[in-house]
Amino acid sequence: MKLLSIAVPCYNSSAYMRKCIDSLLVGGDEVEILIIDDGSTKDDTAKIADEYAAKYPDIVRTIHQENKGHGGAVNTGISKADGLYFKVVDSDDWVNIDAYKKILELLDEVTRGPRTLDVLISNYVYEKEGAKKKRVMRYPHEFPEGEMFEWSDIKNLRMTHYVLMHSLIFRTSLLRECGLKLPEHTFYVDNLFAFIPFPYVKTLYYLDVNFYRYFIGRADQSVNEDVMIGRVDQQLNVNYEMIEYMGRQKSLSRPQRKFMLHSLGIIMTVSSIMLIRADTPESLEKKRQLWDYLKKHDPLAYFSIRWGLTGGAMNLPGKGGRKVSITGYKIVQKLYGFN
Repeated sequence: MKLLSIAVPCYNSSAYMRKCIDSLLVGGDEVEILIIDDGSTKDDTAKIADEYAAKYPDIVRTIHQENKGHGGAVNTGISKADGLYFKVVDSDDWVNIDAYKKILELLDEVTRGPRTLDVLISNYVYEKEGAKKKRVMRYPHEFPEGEMFEWSDIKNLRMTHYVLMHSLIFRTSLLRECGLKLPEHTFYVDNLFAFIPFPYVKTLYYLDVNFYRYFIGRADQSVNEDVMIGRVDQQLNVNYEMIEYMGRQKSLSRPQRKFMLHSLGIIMTVSSIMLIRADTPESLEKKRQLWDYLKKHDPLAYFSIRWGLTGGAMNLPGKGGRKVSITGYKIVQKLYGFN
C-alpha cells in the first residue's frame, strides 16, 4: 500500500501539467500519482498522461474518463486511490520539494505510531503571476505546531486564515467514511472538500512548511474575478450545500464548530461580494435570498456569521454600504493577493 495518493485532475492541461507532475515524482515509490484525464479533447493531455504512466509504472496511474468537472475528477481519485492518505494537486499548481520530503517523513512516522492521524495541515503559497512578493498562508496562530492534537487540545481557536483544499491531506478512508461526493460539472467544489470531512476529523497535525504552490494569473482560471461573477450561480450552489450540511451537524465540539463556521462565513462573504460586484437587481436579490436561507436553515450559524465582522461588512445598507463592502474587499484582495 502506498503512503500517499495524489490526484491530479487534468482538463486540457498540456501547457502546464508537466511542471506539476515532475514536482510530485520526487516522492518516489511511497507516492501514487493519479493523473485523471477529465475528458480532454483540445490538446495532448491524454498523451502526456499516458507517457508518464508508461515511464513511471510503479508511481503513476492514468485514468481517462468522460468530462465530469473538477469535482468528478476528485471523486474518481478518491475511489481509485490505494494510498493511506490523499491529496489533490491541481494541474497548474506544483509542490515544494523540500517541504514535500518533510510531509512524507511525517506521514511515514505517524503511520508507525499508536494513533491514527485524520488530517495533515500545511501551508500554501500564492504564486501570483507578476507578483514580486509571494503571500504565504500559514496557521501558527490557529493550531498547535509539530504535534498530533485533537479538537479538545485547542483551548482558544482563533481562525484568521481560511483553510483551503491546498492545505489539506486527509486519511483516504476518512474521505470514504464521510461519504464525500463532490458535485460534477460545478466549479468551486474545493470548498466542499475542505468542509464536509471535518465533522469526522478527530486528530490533526499542523506542519509549518510551505508545501503547496497555488498558481494564480491565467485569465481563464475559475478564481478570476470576472469569471467568478459569470459563474456566481455555481458558487451559490456550493454555498447552499455548505449551509445545508452545517445545519445537519448536531454534535460538534466547540472548536470544531468554530472552525466550520469560519469556513462557512468565508464562503458567505465570497458569494456576497461577487453578487454585490455583479450589481444588478437580480444579483442583489440572490444575495438577500442567500442570507435568508442561512437564517431559516441554521439560525445559530446565521447569528454567528451575520453579526461577525465579515457578515456585517457584506450587509451594509444601501448603495453606499455596498461601496464600503467593495472597498473592504479590495483592501483584503490586495493584502492577500487572491483573484
